[in-house]
Amino acid sequence: MFNRFLASIGIGSAKIDTLLEKARYSPGEEVRGVVKIQGGSVEQQIETIQLSVMTEYIRESNDTKYTQRGEVGRFHVSAPFKLQAGERRDVPFSFRLPHQTPLTIGRAPVWVKTELDVRGGVDPGDNDRIEVVPSAPMNTVLEAVNLLGFRLRKAECEYSSRLGRGMPFVQELEFVPTTQFRGRLDELEVMFYPSDRELELVLQIDRRARGLASFFAEAMDMDESFVRVRFSNDQLAAGPNAIAQQLSDIIARYA
Repeated sequence: MFNRFLASIGIGSAKIDTLLEKARYSPGEEVRGVVKIQGGSVEQQIETIQLSVMTEYIRESNDTKYTQRGEVGRFHVSAPFKLQAGERRDVPFSFRLPHQTPLTIGRAPVWVKTELDVRGGVDPGDNDRIEVVPSAPMNTVLEAVNLLGFRLRKAECEYSSRLGRGMPFVQELEFVPTTQFRGRLDELEVMFYPSDRELELVLQIDRRARGLASFFAEAMDMDESFVRVRFSNDQLAAGPNAIAQQLSDIIARYA
């Protein structure tokens, strides 16, 4: 009985260690691994094993910026079971990394959080950092942006209920022009919204102030245009040069 009491407050309770098949993924890719469980000093009822894809984003309140944790996706990978005292158990799992998972460039950590839901006890957990790299369609667009002379300045996840599409944040990749659009744009921000069949972009085109009217427009944040662009997988298969030409035409309309 005393051991049960200790387990209920986390002493002598079960422990877990999550092992991922690899440490680098692209959004939409399958994540596989195993949760290794070590039973504690008493039998415990495990309700479920839950895996969550987590990240951090920046939120502003009263002119103060602070970092907040955000859940990108949640997956239950086990039915309820009894874990005997001292028992070792391996629970394999697989899930698709959500398309909305931010890339781990700039200040955007991503990790897989594992929680063991123990009835009447402390839930043990484990955190495993992963690297999230661009998918092939994203790489095509990034290469196209590079061909147009844009250089990545920063990448951040920021709070945005409007642009998050069901998430509390959106990742913004901020580029500065170095050649073709230098002098016409202050910056270009790119937001990715991938799916299995296409890659949607939202471009925030920030025009450079030219003349008094443009100066006032910039001061009132009226110099920015938001443009939605969709590229099918077939269009992306044409390569970065073809995508660069289409992006150039679109950006030129608003520059």
